[in-house]
Amino acid sequence: MMDFFCEPIYNLSQFWDPNLTLYTDSPDLTECFQMSLLSWFPSIYLWIAFPLYFLYLKRSNRGYIMMSLLNRVKTVVGVILWIVCWTDLFSSFHELQQGTVLSPLFFVTPLVVGITMLLATFLIQYERLRGVQSSGVLFVFWLLSVLCAIVRFRSKILKGGITDKLRFTTFCISFALIVIELLLSCFNEKAPLFSSVDTDPNPCPEPSAGFLSTITFWWFTSMAIKGYKNPLESKDLWSLNKRDTSDVIVPNLLKEWEREKAKVERNTQATYSKSPSAAEANHVDGAPEEAEVLLSEQPKAKQPSFLRALLRSFGPYFLIGSAYKLLQDLITFVNPVLLRMLISFTKQKGVPTWWGFALSFLMFSCAVLQTLILHQHFQYCFVTGMNLRTGITGAIYRKSLVITNAAKRSSTVGEIVNLMSVDAQRFQDLTTFLNMLWSAPLQIILALYFLWQNLGPSVLAGVAVMVLLIPLNAAIVMKTRAFQVEQMQYKDSRIKLMNEILNGIKVLKLYAWENSFKDKVLEIRQKELNVLRKMAYLGALSTVAWTSAPFLVALTSFAVYVMVDENNVLDAEKAFVSLSLFNILRFPLNMLPQVISSVAQASVSLKRIQQFLSHDELDPDVVDRKNTAADFAVTVTNGKFSWAKKDPATLHNINLMVPQGSLLAVVGHVGCGKSSLVCALLGEMEKLEGEISILGSVAYVPQQAWIQNATLRDNILFGQPYNECKYRAVLDACALTPDLDVLPGGDMTEIGEKGINLSGGQRQRVSLARALYNDADVYLLDDPLSAVDAHVAKHIFDKVIGPEGKLAGKTRILVTHGISFLPQVNNILVMVEGSVSEMGSYQDLLKQNGAFAEFLRNYALEDITEEDEALVAMIEEEEPFPEDALSNHIDMVDNEPSVNEARRQFIRQISVISADSENPRKMSVRMRRCSERKHVELPPEKKRDQGEKLIQAEKAETGRVKLKVFWEYTRAVGPLLSIFICFLYGCQNAASIGANIWLSQWTNDALDNRTEENKHMRVGVYASLGILQGILVLICSFTLNLGGIAAARKLHSGLLENKFHTPQSFYDTTPIGRIINRFSKDIYVIDEVLPSTVLMFLGTFFSSMSTMIVIISSTPIFAVVIAPLALIYFFVQRFYVATSRQLKRLESVSRSPIYSHFSETITGTSVIRAFGRHNAFVLLSDLKVDENQKSCYPGIVSNRWLGVRIEFIGNCIVLFAALFAVIGKDSLSPGLVGLSVSYALQVTMSLNWMVRMTSDLESNIVAVERVKEYSETETEAPWDVEDKKPPPEWPQTGKVEFLNYSVRYREGLDLVLKNLTLSIKGGEKIGIVGRTGAGKSSMTLCLFRLLEAASGEITVDGVKISEIGLHDLRSKLTIIPQEPVLFSGDLRMNLDPFEKYSDDEVWRALELSHLKKFVANHPSKLNLECTEGGENLSVGQRQLVCLARALLRKTRILILDEATAAIDLETDDLIQSTIRTQFEDCTVFTIAHRLNTIMDYTRVLVLDKGRIAEFDTPANLIAQKGIFYGMAKDAGLAS
Repeated sequence: MMDFFCEPIYNLSQFWDPNLTLYTDSPDLTECFQMSLLSWFPSIYLWIAFPLYFLYLKRSNRGYIMMSLLNRVKTVVGVILWIVCWTDLFSSFHELQQGTVLSPLFFVTPLVVGITMLLATFLIQYERLRGVQSSGVLFVFWLLSVLCAIVRFRSKILKGGITDKLRFTTFCISFALIVIELLLSCFNEKAPLFSSVDTDPNPCPEPSAGFLSTITFWWFTSMAIKGYKNPLESKDLWSLNKRDTSDVIVPNLLKEWEREKAKVERNTQATYSKSPSAAEANHVDGAPEEAEVLLSEQPKAKQPSFLRALLRSFGPYFLIGSAYKLLQDLITFVNPVLLRMLISFTKQKGVPTWWGFALSFLMFSCAVLQTLILHQHFQYCFVTGMNLRTGITGAIYRKSLVITNAAKRSSTVGEIVNLMSVDAQRFQDLTTFLNMLWSAPLQIILALYFLWQNLGPSVLAGVAVMVLLIPLNAAIVMKTRAFQVEQMQYKDSRIKLMNEILNGIKVLKLYAWENSFKDKVLEIRQKELNVLRKMAYLGALSTVAWTSAPFLVALTSFAVYVMVDENNVLDAEKAFVSLSLFNILRFPLNMLPQVISSVAQASVSLKRIQQFLSHDELDPDVVDRKNTAADFAVTVTNGKFSWAKKDPATLHNINLMVPQGSLLAVVGHVGCGKSSLVCALLGEMEKLEGEISILGSVAYVPQQAWIQNATLRDNILFGQPYNECKYRAVLDACALTPDLDVLPGGDMTEIGEKGINLSGGQRQRVSLARALYNDADVYLLDDPLSAVDAHVAKHIFDKVIGPEGKLAGKTRILVTHGISFLPQVNNILVMVEGSVSEMGSYQDLLKQNGAFAEFLRNYALEDITEEDEALVAMIEEEEPFPEDALSNHIDMVDNEPSVNEARRQFIRQISVISADSENPRKMSVRMRRCSERKHVELPPEKKRDQGEKLIQAEKAETGRVKLKVFWEYTRAVGPLLSIFICFLYGCQNAASIGANIWLSQWTNDALDNRTEENKHMRVGVYASLGILQGILVLICSFTLNLGGIAAARKLHSGLLENKFHTPQSFYDTTPIGRIINRFSKDIYVIDEVLPSTVLMFLGTFFSSMSTMIVIISSTPIFAVVIAPLALIYFFVQRFYVATSRQLKRLESVSRSPIYSHFSETITGTSVIRAFGRHNAFVLLSDLKVDENQKSCYPGIVSNRWLGVRIEFIGNCIVLFAALFAVIGKDSLSPGLVGLSVSYALQVTMSLNWMVRMTSDLESNIVAVERVKEYSETETEAPWDVEDKKPPPEWPQTGKVEFLNYSVRYREGLDLVLKNLTLSIKGGEKIGIVGRTGAGKSSMTLCLFRLLEAASGEITVDGVKISEIGLHDLRSKLTIIPQEPVLFSGDLRMNLDPFEKYSDDEVWRALELSHLKKFVANHPSKLNLECTEGGENLSVGQRQLVCLARALLRKTRILILDEATAAIDLETDDLIQSTIRTQFEDCTVFTIAHRLNTIMDYTRVLVLDKGRIAEFDTPANLIAQKGIFYGMAKDAGLAS
């Protein structure tokens, strides 16, 4: 066909001439080939690409771009090119008329090329109209045109002598113009009009990046440089691309999900209509029940498929990535083919050298193409994964705001947060490798096909080995999983114990119990390390399986190949091509099992998410808001409500009409449905029958205040605009103004999760203030006065709720237990067992003498005692909130890179919380009220305010890790062991190189025909070298893991030891969360992450080194190239590590707010709905997710950016290895060429991994730094001082003297006690009194040396306490602390951790502390388990346990820090009487809050501002009429 164009009559040579092209030192193409195929090739490409590209442009429109100079020049050049082509065409017609005979090519080629140029010009303009800033299609077209033109240009110059001047001129012009077009297409157009680039302060450069910049990720370089210069901060991050934001992704996904649901509903209805007839047809005499049974069963089967919704939303984008993957898989197999050609080229003598160069450059181009395509594929997959997470998170969040209570009951907060974190994350992880499901089998099939061609059936032996290794790997994985679970359990119990120890560290110090608890921790730790060691054995095995697999496969295949048939000769081609194919096989074989297990996990996650998203939603129309009857604000007629459709009705026969502007009180016993009534009015319950209507907007104050983790002001404004005047008035009315003075930042104080740094009363008042500020028409107040003290309750009622309050004139429904307010309300509604028993004014109801009168009689008593207790509680509540309360909060941020870990802990916390916040109705109201009242000052939990939190995380780690830290770790592993490990790695790589060099020698036998004689020796040595390598790998990874475990043990015990010896002041200023973090997160990294990172790092490092050694030894000239490549490598690596490390940190910092905001939202859904803030919260959640993805996205791209650059260096190594092999062809054997090039082909992977590992190593070694930092904090005095040990019976009398004693809490603070001098005789009973902050507790702490003296001395029986060991001192004193602390474990352990006493003694102590009856009645007796913090005992019982401890120790000196609100009067009397009888001959110090307990003491010490104000017997002090008299008078003990 082509020869028709090239007939000699047209004075053109033939189409193809091998002698001219291939077998010559200066190759050229025939004239005919140049004018036909070579010229048409770019045009063919453009015409094939055009239809698809045109459709794509038609569908995607980004706005149009204004005509720019660049665009004009491109267009003009395009038009000129068309004119030039057609000049050729017309000149051909002209010559034809002149009678010259011309080949058809002279007409066809200019015509085709000319039309193509017009098409290109059209595309230039069309792209501009569709807003394309840089075109890949045209770039490739111009590039192909230039390449083809260069070939023709060279050919013309080689020929010399221009015959056809016109055509030569037009060719030169068009060549120049094409080059210009190519250069111009490297530049970008301006952004389209009205695009987001104009409005965004920090837009992502990706959408406007050019084609070249996009495929090489060049646009990311600016961030890499910025991150290298100084650590990135969140303000440096680019905005997300529009298509990746929540407001695009989530609605899109939800739309598809709604379609799915609608489809299922339609089908279900169809089933309903069909079924009966079918049933009748089948069973003529069938009973009607059967039809009904059928009916009830069918609809269940079909559930809407969330998978389909996901596929429709994200599938198309993901498929683009899959297409890239397919291309990449195919190109992967080109290089082994080229390698075969290269080796056979080195064998042949007298072939043109340019073949070799062509092959080298082909290998290089192939590798580069493969790199670019692979990273495009990854980019698409990762972005899909990111979008999946955004979509799922958004969908779950939106759903959680509207699910019914029944649905909420089936999944706790912890579970739902899990869906959002763990399950959504699983999808994100899966998408990365999802394509391996089809790609791995494809790669395996292709590799086997090529291997079969190479080695024939012997390949099957190798494949058999691979298949056999799969179950081994699977077994190892299963076993490791089991060990991981076991290890997690130990770790959890260790962290739980540490948490308790740190929370109760003060008590441990006071009792000198540190050693007992240290042993407990170390015991758990030992079990944990044992499991880790088992995991290390398995890890070593799997490493061997993974590294030796390719070798074993090669060995069996080659051995079988050589042994089967004598004619089979193993030459370099066969050996090294097979090796490179085996290396390709390694990846898919390893990935397949992993991918399958991830798919299995993701399918479980999918089911869970689908089930959650299919839950019933609340019906927004339950409550009619368009009420017309204007005189009643709230009406309920014949209401019947339940919490779930299937549940029995909780409320029935509810008829209720509340006039506008009136105050209705709802009263009744605990559990009679008062709160349920409020929920029904909010539309939170299922309405079974009846009507509800509410006129106007609603504000709601729940029974348990819901507080956001935001500033106090934001909590009150709740999205309303700030109005100074109104805001101040609200604060005053809710009695919050005095609290603001106490809070560290006033109303801008950051409030921890669940309002942790506010007392119960403050939370309730904030919740009320929120409702008051939010000007609504109807107020639903669910018992807002229960958590506050009596006088505050009165203030709030008068100022806010009552007839004179700020809400006068609004409709108010108040659920209350406070009887004192009832006379002031308009109407009272009495609930009894879920229905309205009577309703009317206070007077009316009293007259009726029904349920209400009985209620009054029951409650009147309780209310009086309540008023008393409230006074005591009030003294506490108004105390300034202790400073460290803010600081004690587990900060999620320290949690650093391994976010999963953080998430796990966080979810654990939430699951605990969710248990009690789940179902407020179930817990009895009165019990809840009491407990809230009793410890008004909640124990400061573990959350610091945000500002401080972030600063801490940043301060801890930015920039590079110091070498000292690496040295610390090496020291922990053991310096000699470390050197030995490196030596082993060296040996292992030497063995591997040895095996391959031996293989190349073996293949050279084929050249000398010496294959027969030493076949067995060749196989034997090859096998032994390989097996040696395997054994070395085993020893290596095993020694390394053992070293890692030794280091972990050393670092942990150092940290633990130090933390027990740390003075109390450290714990007062350091959030417990931060310390726990060292024990959990950082120790986890040192245990599990570091050893494997070091293993990978050493592995990749040594394999990269061995590649260099092999290439240099076979072609020494390669050494020249190494230096520049290494330099580029080093720079890229430093840029990447700095940037990616900081991006990881930013990502983990911005991740936790998503989950904490979410768990907070779930607990407050009813409030959010009542105030109508649904959309605002959705927006807020989206914002947090987008904020997190803003750091996630550059993290993804940074890996791609690195990959492209590092692989380019790897590809250069391949190029140079091949080039130098071609140059040194004559001196090299084919075996060596094969060896060096096949090594070079592998190097890319290890270089890439080496950078990743360097980065991971730097991120993870930080854990060592952090653990060391806390292992080296200053310690307190020694526990035992041998030469100063007091006699065992000391103190005999218990005489205590203070001499000029002063003390301060910490360096730099004022003195708390100033120059105390007093002497107390043995056996005296001393009461210590004084106002808050007078130094009462400090005085007791000094006796225990928790505070060391600033000056002066304390002596006990003449022994200076500052000179003896702390344990000697503390074990001889006993304290009953104010807050009883119990540890989880049995009761026996809590009383006597060192097991010094017999059971009888323990029972005796229990009897004296009035606990014997309680413990004896319990089935487990002394082994009664105490939960964490002793939660399963009441506060009073805990206090009695502390008393029992004191009775057991029975030392000469007893200190009582009197418990206040925790104990009822009765228990208090018990304790006092026991102390009087049992500690009769002991010296007793009592810090008294209730003066009646110390009125019969020997003396009373009155402290004021750290000095002794009065010190005498109680009677004398009252007579003096001083401070003590005033206090006694207030307490009613003196007249």
